[in-house]
Amino acid sequence: MESVYKVIELVGTSEKSWEDAAKVAVNKASKSLRNLRVAEVKEMDMKIEDETLFFRVKMTLSFKYED
Repeated sequence: MESVYKVIELVGTSEKSWEDAAKVAVNKASKSLRNLRVAEVKEMDMKIEDETLFFRVKMTLSFKYED
């Protein structure tokens, strides 16, 4: 069986953790995309704004094209 997948890049943010930032990105994407397959974290960093840390995760997310 042949399949085709699309890969997109996302950035998720959270005040809690990098893990939560990744979940935020995947959960948001799942509201408009179907057949999500693989999420891969490419980079993690933090933004410091007014003494508050914002955890950021840059990631790729793949989903399967439908017929």
